[in-house]
Amino acid sequence: MRRVAVVGAGAAGALTAVQLMRQADRLGRRIGVWLIDPAGPTGPGVAYSTCDPRHLLNVPAGRMSAFPDDPEHFLRWLTDRDPHAAAGDFVPRQVYGRYLTDLVERTAAASPHARLHRVRDEVVAVHRQGFGPVLRLAGGGEVRVDAAVLALGSLAPAQDWAGAELRESGRFVADPWAPGALDGPAGEGDVLLVGTGLTMVDMAATLARPDRVVYAVSRHGLLPQEHLPAAAPPVEAPPDLDGSRGLDVLRRSVRRHLSATRRACGDWRPALDGLRPVTAALWQQLPVADRARFLEEDLRAWEVHRHRMAPASAATLRTLLASGRLRIGAGQVVAAVPDDDAVTVDLSDGTRLRVGAVVNCTGARTGPRGTTAPLVRCVLEGGYGRPGPAGLGLDTAGDGRLIPAAGGPVLRLWAVGAARRGNLLETTAVPEIRAQAAEVAGTVLDALTDRRTPAPTDRYGQRLSTSPEAAELYDRALERILAGRAGAEELLGEAVAADPDFAIGHATLALLGHERGSVGQTPAALASARRAATVRADDRERSLVAAVDACLTGTEERGKAALLGHIGAHPRDALAVSAAVPTVSFNGVTAAEEAWALVEGLSGTYGDDWWYLGQLAFVRQEQERWEEAEALACRALAAQPDAGHAVHARAHVYYETGEHRVGLAWLDEWLRRHGDGAAQRSHVAWHAALHELSLDDRPALLRRYREELVACRVGGGRLLVDSASLLWRARMTGSWSGELPVAELLHAAPPDWLEAPATGFAALHGALALAAAGDLDALARLRAHALAHHQAVFALLVAPLCEALSAVVREEWRQAVRRLRPLLPLLARTGASKAQQEVVEETLLHALIAGGEYDRAERLLADRLERRASPLDWRRLEAVRGQGARWRGPVVVGGSWERARSA
Repeated sequence: MRRVAVVGAGAAGALTAVQLMRQADRLGRRIGVWLIDPAGPTGPGVAYSTCDPRHLLNVPAGRMSAFPDDPEHFLRWLTDRDPHAAAGDFVPRQVYGRYLTDLVERTAAASPHARLHRVRDEVVAVHRQGFGPVLRLAGGGEVRVDAAVLALGSLAPAQDWAGAELRESGRFVADPWAPGALDGPAGEGDVLLVGTGLTMVDMAATLARPDRVVYAVSRHGLLPQEHLPAAAPPVEAPPDLDGSRGLDVLRRSVRRHLSATRRACGDWRPALDGLRPVTAALWQQLPVADRARFLEEDLRAWEVHRHRMAPASAATLRTLLASGRLRIGAGQVVAAVPDDDAVTVDLSDGTRLRVGAVVNCTGARTGPRGTTAPLVRCVLEGGYGRPGPAGLGLDTAGDGRLIPAAGGPVLRLWAVGAARRGNLLETTAVPEIRAQAAEVAGTVLDALTDRRTPAPTDRYGQRLSTSPEAAELYDRALERILAGRAGAEELLGEAVAADPDFAIGHATLALLGHERGSVGQTPAALASARRAATVRADDRERSLVAAVDACLTGTEERGKAALLGHIGAHPRDALAVSAAVPTVSFNGVTAAEEAWALVEGLSGTYGDDWWYLGQLAFVRQEQERWEEAEALACRALAAQPDAGHAVHARAHVYYETGEHRVGLAWLDEWLRRHGDGAAQRSHVAWHAALHELSLDDRPALLRRYREELVACRVGGGRLLVDSASLLWRARMTGSWSGELPVAELLHAAPPDWLEAPATGFAALHGALALAAAGDLDALARLRAHALAHHQAVFALLVAPLCEALSAVVREEWRQAVRRLRPLLPLLARTGASKAQQEVVEETLLHALIAGGEYDRAERLLADRLERRASPLDWRRLEAVRGQGARWRGPVVVGGSWERARSA
């Protein structure tokens, strides 16, 4: 018998337990269901345990069935007990609680294959045994199961707004739904309700009496709208609604839909109800920054229109308002001073109230951070889960399975209900919960059908056809790749040694070897990946191997099509996404707008994942949306201080905005704290050197090179990308006097980068290094290799760049200028960042000045200073200004190239 725990016995837990039992019976599978919750009754939970008959459902009875495939189930149950009940009735919530209790009991009693175990205790922690969860109870026992579903309901309301003095006074009701919460000071004198949503509506009805004033206040002062007594059917959402075009466009489209429905039907409600089936998709399509904006700017307006109160509740509220026994305002509590008899409360609008109690009606806490719930804290701290998108709930896959934190252990944990708010936005009402309960129950039973240990997955839920040992090594390597940390290739080597038939392990080694220019390693790893894919791999793994093969051996167009096609089918394949987008780790197959669209389109897939936020931050800085890029990078770094893409993005923000001193200080601090073990350490040092170069601080630049970028401190292609390119740039700006120490870099660099580079990115930096050495013969050989290469970027850019750099070495300035200028718009095709592309612009500027074309040099310098501040560029601009002015900085003359060649 397989064992499944459902943690939480409210509506979500009850419906999940019922679905598990019903589906197990339908499939003929024996299953034990442990329904765990400290509450006495099963089913009502917080939402439906109220005993006040004035607390009504805010959805008509006809839409409250427990089963998505039997929409009249609740109505039949209701009419069996009250023949006068109708589909449009808004019945007391306690009645629905009895329905849920009865449903669980009847299902358990009638089930031939499932056995229900009701455990009245609180789950306070979880840990892993194999792939199954072990749940620790507050009472000291443990429940060992094969899978668990977290149906935790809404988290307890936030209380920090109240202040410690009020919270500890005995006149503060932190949770009005807690048993006996209203029996104390809330029974004396006037009352202040903080919050004006549906909880306030119920509390006002309960607490109102002739000798009392109930005050209600919230930041907006907005009340829930009311249902019409006879609701019109929903109007289907227009097909052109698309969240990926941004919040502003979506707002306008929704408002047009509401206006059109109001004109056609006389009311806006059918239009809003018609959005219900597409709300989750629209939320997931919104870019990350726009979701945060929605929560800040639109959420309250959405909620008061979307979650409406019953007509009878609205009538009660109107009566109380008209009599003056209920007074509602917009404002916030700024001070609350309790004494023996009452609480004196100051509001932000200047109002002062004296009340017997303050009742927290602010609603459930939206995010798990800072929660006092021990199980949620354990899930986060143990890495079994992570906060959901926009900080709401827990992050879940499409089937409700919890997504572990980066590097976190994989555990069979699913969630239903409020915990999925970050991914779905709308997830707390019965129509959504019943669908989730049915889906999750089916998924859990499917996962437990095979008694063998399930195939391991990577951190994003992608199946890995390999042993658990190799999968763990791969996942650690993937995290290092995504974070830009060293050691990924060593871990992958261990993984394929543990399992020689691990196709994805071999393919990743081939991809990394190709990116690092290790031409000798790449064919063997790729051949092993092809062979292993025929032995043991699923469709996704075979697709990724084919995409890597196309990128490494096919044309540029074929490689791009294969990789983007794979991502379209498997968007959670983070390795493939990384390989497609130019970053500090990969050359990429996309550039500019195409790369931006790819990354932005994945916001619903990755949410607030730190690696994705870093990718998006880099896109935003390329779009010159500096503040957004900075904010995204900071969020990523808060979650993962080693996040390489976020560091890279923030470094670019500082450079492109001319914040050289601040950027330099931040980079130095990051290097001090996190630089050890960073695969991109030399690149971060290169960024720091760019600030020193722009500040015209030659001593600091030389010191940076000697301390961070000499051959003994840098390895692989970075010797050319960071070290050699900086030397060339220093020569072109007149910031390095004497011979360039480039010979030691060329000696230690990968030979393939200089003789037969595999990527346009490697070829660009190989050419610059050869130019720094003044090696005309090697530049000619590289040009011939480029003309014969199958990737278009080699013939379009690399070959003419070799010619242009040769002209610079020969000091043929006019020819150098003529060949360099057309190359500037093509540089992005190499995957180089804007800051890296600038080295060619620096070369052009040097050629203009050395060739006496001062007017053109002046215009180019002026354009650069329009982009960002730079003391170096100001010095050079002053030097070339004026008719016939001579540049007073150091100029490379003939003997310098001879010395460079001999060095």
